[in-house]
Amino acid sequence: MPSVGLDPDWQQRLERIAPTSAGLPIQATTNLDSLPISPWAGLGVLAGWAAAALLLGAVVLRLRDA
Repeated sequence: MPSVGLDPDWQQRLERIAPTSAGLPIQATTNLDSLPISPWAGLGVLAGWAAAALLLGAVVLRLRDA
């Protein structure tokens, strides 16, 4: 389903940093040129999302469990 009113350049950028789009190329073994992001870069982006979620959880726990 195409996005309405979203610039194609921005759509491609958002697709490259979204956790699902970044995580799926990790499993790819063929047609690597057609992927929005390379498998190693996807692993890095996915690790970044996981680190950000853990950091946010730690901050929230620290603030609420004073």
